[in-house]
Amino acid sequence: MSKTKFSISLPEEVVQILSTVKNKSAYIAEAKREKKRNEEKKRLKRKLEVAYKEVAEEDYELYKEWEDTLGDGIEE
Repeated sequence: MSKTKFSISLPEEVVQILSTVKNKSAYIAEAKREKKRNEEKKRLKRKLEVAYKEVAEEDYELYKEWEDTLGDGIEE
């Protein structure tokens, strides 16, 4: 993996957190990878929720079409 060196400005509170970390580059890189994974999980969760709602609506419409026939032939 190639590496590139560059300078960034960070808030003092982040600098204090990083002051206790030995390999700051690796720590920051892993934090960014973790953030990207979390964002992808959130995106997939939203996509799944939308799909679930669509299917639930379709299922309900189908149920409504067949609702009157559900009890046909069954005596209480």
